[in-house]
Amino acid sequence: MSALLTRRVLAILRYAVMIVLAVCFLLPLIWMISSSLKPEAEVLTIPPEFVPSTFRWENYSQIFDRVGIFLFNSVKLAIYNVAGVLLVASLAGYAFARLDFPGRNIAFTVLLATAIIPSIAYLIPQYLVFRELHWVDTHYPLWVPRVLTPVFATFLMRQSFLTIPQELEDAAKLDGASVFTTYWKVMLPQTKPALAAIGIFTFLESWNDLFGPLIFINSERLQTLPVALAQFQGEYFSEISLLMAGSAVAVVPVLIVFAFAQRQFVQGITMTGLKG
Repeated sequence: MSALLTRRVLAILRYAVMIVLAVCFLLPLIWMISSSLKPEAEVLTIPPEFVPSTFRWENYSQIFDRVGIFLFNSVKLAIYNVAGVLLVASLAGYAFARLDFPGRNIAFTVLLATAIIPSIAYLIPQYLVFRELHWVDTHYPLWVPRVLTPVFATFLMRQSFLTIPQELEDAAKLDGASVFTTYWKVMLPQTKPALAAIGIFTFLESWNDLFGPLIFINSERLQTLPVALAQFQGEYFSEISLLMAGSAVAVVPVLIVFAFAQRQFVQGITMTGLKG
C-alpha cells in the first residue's frame, strides 16, 4: 500500500506542477485578451486586473475598421505561401527520394548547403533584382522566393517519401500509372503528417513576417497585419488596448490552424528523418 500511495502522491505532484506551469504560460495570453477589452486608462494599472471594470467590445470593431485590409493581405499571402510551398516541396521531395537521375545526391547536397547562407547576406542583391523586375511595392517578393526555395520543406518531404514502402510504388507502376499519377494519387496521400507540419511552419513564417513587408512594400494598402500592429505603438504614445485587440485577432488564425492539424503536425515532426 505504501508503494501505491507513493506513486499516487508523485502523480498528483506531477499534475500539480504541470497545471502551475500551464497557468504561467497562459497568463500573458489572458492579460492580452483582458487588455483588449479594457479602456486605455485601465490597461497599465498596478497591480494588474485581469477582469475589466467595463468591457469595451468596440475595441475590436475599431481594429477591424483600421486593419481590415491588412488582415486580408496577410490571409492572401499565407494562402499563396502554404499552397505554393506544399506543391513545390512535395514535388522536389518526391524527385529526390524516388526518382533516379544523374547527380541527384549532389543536387540535394547543394540544396541543403544553401540553407547556411543567411538571408541578410543577399538582401541587397535580391532587392535590386526585384526592382529590375518591377516587383518592389507588390506582393510578389513576399511569396515567390519563399515558394521557389523551400529548402527545409523539401528536406522533410524527401525524408517522408523515403519511409514509404517501395511495394506501393511498384504496384502503381504495374497498373500503368505515370510518374505524376504515382506521386499524386499513391505517394502524396501517405505523407499527410509531413504536409501538415510544413503547412503550419509556412503559415507561421508568412503570418508573422514583419521584415519583408517593411523592405519591399511602400504602399499602405499592400501592407500586412504585423506592420499594421506596429503602427499602434509609437515613440511618445501607444494605443495598448487596440494593440492587444489586434494581437488577439492575429493569434486566432494560428490557434485554429494548429488545433486542426495538431496530431498530424506532431507525427510529421517525429516521423520524418527516420530514414536517410
